[in-house]
Amino acid sequence: MAVKVIMPKQGLQMTEGTITRWLVEEGGTVTEGQPLFEMETDKLTITIDATHSGTLLKIIRGEGDVVPITETIAIIGEPGEDYSSLLDEGAASGGSEAAEGAVVIPPVAKEAVAATEGKRIFSTPRARLRAEERNLDYRLVPGTGPEGLIIERDVLSYVPPAAAVEPKATPLAKKVAALEGIELAAVSGSGSRGKIRLEDVRAKLSQSGSAVERGEKVIPLSSMRKVIATRMHESLQIMAQANHRMSVDMTQATGLREQLKAAGIKVSYNDIVIRCVAKALTEFPMMNASFTEQAIIQKEYVHIGMAVAVDSGLIVPVIRDADLMTLPQIAAVTAQLAQKAKSGALQPEDYTGGTFTVTNLGMFDVDSFTAIINPPEVGILAVGKISKQAVVQEDDSILVKPMMQLSLTYDHRAVDGAPAAQFLKRIKTLLESPGLLI
Repeated sequence: MAVKVIMPKQGLQMTEGTITRWLVEEGGTVTEGQPLFEMETDKLTITIDATHSGTLLKIIRGEGDVVPITETIAIIGEPGEDYSSLLDEGAASGGSEAAEGAVVIPPVAKEAVAATEGKRIFSTPRARLRAEERNLDYRLVPGTGPEGLIIERDVLSYVPPAAAVEPKATPLAKKVAALEGIELAAVSGSGSRGKIRLEDVRAKLSQSGSAVERGEKVIPLSSMRKVIATRMHESLQIMAQANHRMSVDMTQATGLREQLKAAGIKVSYNDIVIRCVAKALTEFPMMNASFTEQAIIQKEYVHIGMAVAVDSGLIVPVIRDADLMTLPQIAAVTAQLAQKAKSGALQPEDYTGGTFTVTNLGMFDVDSFTAIINPPEVGILAVGKISKQAVVQEDDSILVKPMMQLSLTYDHRAVDGAPAAQFLKRIKTLLESPGLLI
């Protein structure tokens, strides 16, 4: 029996997903548990496995399509099986389908579209679906329903003039083709069912030699990039962000790391920083909190977010109960989360619920920087590189030491400058005397 493949929900806040690649061709055999397609959410690009075995009878939504959750994107069944009823259900689930040929057309089934010579055009959702499947402009189809309503059979029986048939292409491919003066009819599509993609238009440009060597590159916004842009802009708009900086002598921390390494225990400097931050947060709970219009909510648990750069953007996996972990335990968890982040294997529970974030750009040779708070947290610690510097001692002697810059950004609505400085000073003290972690 044929079954629908729906856009799955990955995380509480997910409302839609982007199909990035079908891993099985239409008509191909599918086994339950086999990777079926790749999708992009606002956080990750992940692979979705088939939940049923059979033949991929139809791909309804192609690569590049942004699809609301629970909407049908494909049909799996037996070869030759009639799945038309599932397509009808899918159309009806869109919330506006009316029965074809019905005497009374509900107002919602009428969609006013662009006027042609001052006349409004109405069509049913099913008619538009059929038109999309045939790659037709439904506005050109003569309607035989009430008031000229275009219904499904009008589209199915319509024979368009040759010039009216436009190759199927993604919106971005159409836009770039129009900008570059490329006829879509001359482009070979590599997408699902021959759909023309941006890469196809670029390939055509390259072949024709019309590509401008120093032109502009159009980079579509990924779902992750949209979320990053929204949240960072929102963070600066809603918070009163202030910043403190301190230099830290990492001599003792460096020694600790070397001792652990000699004992076969691998930890990074970032792991040591996270361990110190976790301890400091238990002593300064005002930094382990969220601000609301009604109250400040202090968290009794310490879940530290660890900013990780991935190919598609930035994600912050969370080390839960970091204050209850030893340094080697933190090292093991951070290594696991970082690997999952880079391979796109994080689950929603891996990157939600953080109470404070640590972000480190020292490995990129950054001396220091100001980070933006990840709402609803009230603080974020930015960590710079460790570099040898000449440090003047109290007796005016000069020693060369491994130094590191810490930059604390905090929400001044929830935390004042003095306690924020004390919190940062405590992290500095722990890093300079890591024996206090015991």
